[in-house]
Amino acid sequence: MIETSAPALPARIADCRLCAGRFALTATAHRPRPVVWFRPGARLLIVGQAPGLRVHESGRPFTDPSGDRLRDWMGLDEATFYARDRVAIVPMAFCFPGYDAKGADLPPPPLCAETWRAEVMACLQPRLTLLVGGSAQRWHLGTREVTATVARWRDFGPEVIPLPHPSWRNTGWLKRNPWFANDLLPDLRSRVADCLADQTEAAIRPARS
Repeated sequence: MIETSAPALPARIADCRLCAGRFALTATAHRPRPVVWFRPGARLLIVGQAPGLRVHESGRPFTDPSGDRLRDWMGLDEATFYARDRVAIVPMAFCFPGYDAKGADLPPPPLCAETWRAEVMACLQPRLTLLVGGSAQRWHLGTREVTATVARWRDFGPEVIPLPHPSWRNTGWLKRNPWFANDLLPDLRSRVADCLADQTEAAIRPARS
């Protein structure tokens, strides 16, 4: 009988090898290594795209410059960000999808979300969900264009905030859209702080000026 209890779910995902054949055919020819970083009961949910190569090697989400930028956006230190019982990090695919022949990141394989997403979301009851990038926004909001979606962040209610991906590739986007830093980030930091405020071990650091 398949174990379906919530505490066993992260372990089952970590053992998943459904995409082994797909990954063997990529330019990286790597093996599956699901990066699972959540526990039932976490108050804050971060939905990203898929691990990159550096995260694939480290086994921890956002262990790269993108993670540094995301933590700064949120106003969180590393200890709080990586506290699995408080912050769930659930990408659209748990494994690094690999590179194509030109060295570009492959998209998250739909099979991962089709297999695991409903069960993961059923065991999480977050107070705040951050949708980081187009893949997460398409799945959860049904939207297609990231800039238009992020610009309408107030329209999605107090429990959801769409964000661009914090990759260095989006530095130009951030410069072209100053409202993101001026208007959205203060709201993001306020909502993140409120979400985690009454947990006594919180370690929220002040936002950079």
